[in-house]
Amino acid sequence: MRLVLVGPPGAGKGTQAEFIAAHLAAPKISTGDLFRYNVGQGTPLGVEAKKYMDSGQLVPDEITINMVRQRLAEPDAVDGFLLDGFPRNVPQAEVLDDMLKELGVKIDVVLELVVEDDEVIRRLSGRRTCRGCGKIWHVEFDPTTVPGVCDRCDGQLFQRDDDKPETIAKRLEVYHEQTEPLVDFYSAQGKLVGIDATGPVEDITDRAIDALAPFE
Repeated sequence: MRLVLVGPPGAGKGTQAEFIAAHLAAPKISTGDLFRYNVGQGTPLGVEAKKYMDSGQLVPDEITINMVRQRLAEPDAVDGFLLDGFPRNVPQAEVLDDMLKELGVKIDVVLELVVEDDEVIRRLSGRRTCRGCGKIWHVEFDPTTVPGVCDRCDGQLFQRDDDKPETIAKRLEVYHEQTEPLVDFYSAQGKLVGIDATGPVEDITDRAIDALAPFE
């Protein structure tokens, strides 16, 4: 199966991608992993990407697309894959379609993790990070015994800038403007399946696997 996972920040894409990819026995391909690998290995694409990252600029689509192209051509991705974090917009989706057409394959299904903005803000703004060991807690879903103090190392907890409500709201704006149009793009192709991505992680995984069953 060739699957694309979409959803807003905080929808749990990374977590669900791991479980779904394991169920499908297919490689999980995320742009984050691709950047880390290419930059870490010092590949030509990684060197180019690092120049933009070091200067605080967005890495151009062309570099990201070429990383994805190389990864999809590797042997373990020939029979199927799960894409997480790519495509991020309709132009990237169109390039992906053309790229796969060259390989003689196509996307089978696009799974949308559906979460309301209020729930995303609730999930992300409740996270607290330990200054000592780096463990992430949550004031509601995974609280510490003593508020503000890490159960693991007694370190002080703090809220990262990325987890502040105003920052999350801006990230959601970007998602709705740039990435959400993918929902209409893939819906028009008859490839979109949406599931409720609220509740326990295990329940969401079960919903995802049930939704994907007709495509296996």
